[in-house]
Amino acid sequence: MTSILIVEDDPLISAFVQKGLRRNGYLTQLADDGATARLLGMSGAFDLVVLGLGPPDRDGLRVLREIRSAGHTVPVVVLTGLPERDATTCLESGADDYMRKPFHFAELLARVRRRLRAAGSLPSGATLSAGAVQLDLRARRAWAGGRVVDLTSREFGLLEAFLRRPDQVLSREQLLEQVWGYCVDPGTNVVNVYVNALRKKLGHGVIHTVRGVGYRLGAA
Repeated sequence: MTSILIVEDDPLISAFVQKGLRRNGYLTQLADDGATARLLGMSGAFDLVVLGLGPPDRDGLRVLREIRSAGHTVPVVVLTGLPERDATTCLESGADDYMRKPFHFAELLARVRRRLRAAGSLPSGATLSAGAVQLDLRARRAWAGGRVVDLTSREFGLLEAFLRRPDQVLSREQLLEQVWGYCVDPGTNVVNVYVNALRKKLGHGVIHTVRGVGYRLGAA
């Protein structure tokens, strides 16, 4: 199973990223200080590193440079909320990708998968299915009843969330956290809007409303 190291000194962000990655089938480990991050990042035990730039005892860019100078090629996705940390600095220090806080988890997940694919760490059979619905995570393609369905990036993430838990009821809060991220207003009706859009594309009877609770994708 794919293993990801999360280096982040903000406990809310680290918990948010870890929870989301685990829900999507990844093994994770947290490191909240630079010394541990450096040790684990050089261990060869991880397929990817999500690196925040604020470890309290060791600057995140320094950790990244030390990992690279030691010859380790593990993919690294950098997270930063500091305006002075521009993309050029991160990439020149050895980062493979870069995201600014706050961020949507769906975008982080897409970037993680892209880097894992490039490194050959994403299983070739990364396909999810339930009933007549199929989703190819590598090709980013979807089918319903044997026909190709054209999905937006957000619709793709929403369908993936359902397919990972077929026949389970997912609340709006769960879907907001997993697909949109912590920066979305929990009072928004964005989930309803996207579920309705997805229903139109997948066909009648695929996604069911469980009144007062959330939504469920039928497995049959």
